Amino acid sequence: MKQIIRVMAGLLAFACFSSQSGFAQGQKSDRHLVLITIDGFPGRMLRDPKASLPRIRGLADEGAAAEAMHVSNPSVTWPNHTTLVTGVQPAMHSVLFNGILERGAADVPVKINPRKDKSELVKVPTIYDLLHQQGYRTAAIDWPCTRGTKALDADFPDTPEPLSHSTAGLIDELVKAGIMEKNNEDWFRGLSGPARDQIWTDAACYLIRNRMPNLMLIHLRNTDGTHHKYGPESPASYTALALADKFVGQIIDALDAAGVRKNTTIIVTADHGFATETKAVQPNVLLRKAGLLEVSGNGAITKARVQVVPEGGTGFVYFNDPNMKEADRSRVLGLFKGAEGIARVITPEDYSRLGYPLPEANQGMGDFVIVPEKQYAVLGGATGDEAAGDLKPGVNAGYHGLIADDDRMNALFVASGNQIKKGAKLTTIRNVDVAPTIFSIFGQELPGSEGKVLKDILVQ
Repeated sequence: MKQIIRVMAGLLAFACFSSQSGFAQGQKSDRHLVLITIDGFPGRMLRDPKASLPRIRGLADEGAAAEAMHVSNPSVTWPNHTTLVTGVQPAMHSVLFNGILERGAADVPVKINPRKDKSELVKVPTIYDLLHQQGYRTAAIDWPCTRGTKALDADFPDTPEPLSHSTAGLIDELVKAGIMEKNNEDWFRGLSGPARDQIWTDAACYLIRNRMPNLMLIHLRNTDGTHHKYGPESPASYTALALADKFVGQIIDALDAAGVRKNTTIIVTADHGFATETKAVQPNVLLRKAGLLEVSGNGAITKARVQVVPEGGTGFVYFNDPNMKEADRSRVLGLFKGAEGIARVITPEDYSRLGYPLPEANQGMGDFVIVPEKQYAVLGGATGDEAAGDLKPGVNAGYHGLIADDDRMNALFVASGNQIKKGAKLTTIRNVDVAPTIFSIFGQELPGSEGKVLKDILVQ
């Protein structure tokens, strides 16, 4: 109930803020901010001597950097990108997965649907909603949870079929400019991670050169895919980080070429860190053996009275039969207690402290959360005799989604440029601090934020 009240208070503050703002609709400003996220960039790797990061470290030297940025639970992509632009945790903004978890009838397995509009995903105002309402120009390239929004003047969203859901005419414009070969979903889907990141970088640079927005959001993804497959601090990891640094440099160069860098704040950050694991636990195997779920011949879960959905390195537990929920709760706790690879099971009594919503407030929230032991990741498989053991060859080595208190989930944060104090150092910040700090750079206070303005990095 308290969480619902806080959401309503934030929405009311947004309504009052929008109606009282003195910034006239359509008015333009020469103030600019570019927020770049490098998906899965651990904060610790900024200082790793093996990492080649001349452009990002150059920004840190010219401006400010944090030793670490504490992220929100669950420590996955869409929830934390939403926190970065709202200043609140998932308990308030409602995004828990890279999509929306949908529940069916009793015994029907739950599923995650990523094909959703921003209005269905995000339940509080974002900084681009608020700034667009005031007449600032806004743009987003590969940013999560923006599909269908009218608050972005240019949008190339992070969603399945992104070309079909981009701002009208934008993709054809990029094709005409030679940035994209064609306006075709199958072609775009078939590109490599580096190739897509290059297109998103070129698209951002094109907008900078041709119609520089006041607020631009850019999300680069190749680092995340590389870290999943090979793990952070692997040879492939260092290569991926060097490529991301190159893309950041291209954006900086575009700001210089457009003559707007002196009026631009650049923030380079990440949605989460990464951990390398060597073992796996598959709680659904325990549930199958207990008769609580069934699988088909190809290993797919066909019926599930109880089911575990991996959320990065952790697992969300769902009781799908309301009539059996109370009996199943105690039974499942008994199954998981002391099982190899499971460190603890978090119950709703602890959700508020961790920034999770209660299941009754958000149907996507698990009834329990499984936390694995160190070196273990939670996988969703339900076949075989062993519920835990070494990761098999070909299975991902890198994981996020672990409880955010795990330092390995800490993310990068660097800020530079207009209004940023040179040489400012921060210890550990929280990602809920990013949105109010951005709003402060625009000379305003963000209503309803759970974070604080990072005043130590700002020129007074």
